Amino acid sequence: MTAKNAAYWKERLQLQQHPEGGAYRRTFSSSVTAAAGSLPTVFKGMRHYSSAIFFLLEYGNFSAFHRLHSEEMWHFYTGYSLTIYEIAKSGRLLIHTLGSDFEAGERFQVLIPAGSWFGSRVEQTEGFALVGCTVTPGFDFSDFELASRAELVHAYPQHATLIRELTRE
Repeated sequence: MTAKNAAYWKERLQLQQHPEGGAYRRTFSSSVTAAAGSLPTVFKGMRHYSSAIFFLLEYGNFSAFHRLHSEEMWHFYTGYSLTIYEIAKSGRLLIHTLGSDFEAGERFQVLIPAGSWFGSRVEQTEGFALVGCTVTPGFDFSDFELASRAELVHAYPQHATLIRELTRE
């Protein structure tokens, strides 16, 4: 049996580059939708109730700090653990580890609340993580904000080193 590495999963799942880093493919959008007027005012337009993606991240790359208007539930599938860094609205840094080693504090699922800044990376040299993300209300790129390094460092100077590591500009 051949080892299933990152290249295998990218090809098998037909993943494409994501603007935040890593590779992804949308796998689900609910058939039920909500009209713009029935959602909080931060949502500009209709949204699916829920959506889901595959997301793959390799060592040496990272998912840059970003935030959504929606909640995002992360699910671990295979590979090495994924560290998710969350800066809550209060400025508190929360470090989540998505993986299968419960004794080491890893979890199969991690919820990132709407409005939190978050980014992630694989800490294991040459490792990768294949995960899934479910977003409610469903994901739309107009609800996605990629962090500006300067603005995030200004807002949260206590996390400046991490912010510099997990932003691209």
